[in-house]
Amino acid sequence: MPRRLKGAFLDFATLGPGVDTAPLDELADVAYYEQTRPEQIRERLDGAAVAIVNKARIDAGLIAASDALELIVLAATGSDNVDVKAAAARGIAVANIRDYCTAAVVQHVFALVLGLTRKLKEYQAAIYAGAWQDSTTFALFDYPIRELTGKRLGIVGYGTLGKGVAELGRCLGMEVLVSARFGANADALPAGRRHFDEVLESADVLSLHCPLTAATRGLIGADELKRMKREALLINTARGALIDSEALVAALRDGLIGGAGIDVMETEPPRGDEPLLAPDIPNLILTPHIAWTARESRQRALDQVAENVRDFLAGGKLRRLV
Repeated sequence: MPRRLKGAFLDFATLGPGVDTAPLDELADVAYYEQTRPEQIRERLDGAAVAIVNKARIDAGLIAASDALELIVLAATGSDNVDVKAAAARGIAVANIRDYCTAAVVQHVFALVLGLTRKLKEYQAAIYAGAWQDSTTFALFDYPIRELTGKRLGIVGYGTLGKGVAELGRCLGMEVLVSARFGANADALPAGRRHFDEVLESADVLSLHCPLTAATRGLIGADELKRMKREALLINTARGALIDSEALVAALRDGLIGGAGIDVMETEPPRGDEPLLAPDIPNLILTPHIAWTARESRQRALDQVAENVRDFLAGGKLRRLV
């Protein structure tokens, strides 16, 4: 009979309500903490063989102090909140989860795109203001609507999510332009890729799916926004710091681009001084980092955490980072 491990899920609330923990509970005795403050982590990991975290930080000091720790499972793909090198040095396994929310994110991207191109917010407000009721025609024409068919969809970051967005874009009749990695040599681009500058300037919809690195921080700033088409849409479901918020607000107010759909901020939850929070910014749809949060995606995340624990107990290396 496989041994049962003692575990601690330090920030279970980050998976949201309604997630079934049965797959994990079959394998380990897990203490579920909604949130854990940094000063509480050491105590809560005391005696735990498995640490499960989404955003909570496990640094080298915590790893050194957690004598029983054998496995760290990230309930996310990114691992910047865990000192992976320190874990490897101690012989502690680290695993993450992958591709658990692709369908949800892809659908959210196009919810933002369609909301902007179909002017859903504006027409809803017009109805409540009585414009339709007072109209002399059966339809309103106050806000121009655009079709996506024949438009160019620029993808920056062509991993699983970028490919999913591209696939759905093609289904809607869009021409897909895939950017090479930022800073790539224009004379040696991979087949099917285009230089970032060409994608930036040609896209009717530009959707960001690249990781946040030193090279991509501030990828879209004032200069880039000026070079985009005047009716282009900018969609970000990746990382907030890819875009200069102040520059984007200025571009929207000045009509330099057609609109933006933003699901992520540099600081989350955002502070009150975040420029994008101003309520009067035109042609902007904000959502609170919910692209990934479909019930199915969140359950898939927990299921993958359980799969990683099960595989570890069997001596495997499923989704292992170390």
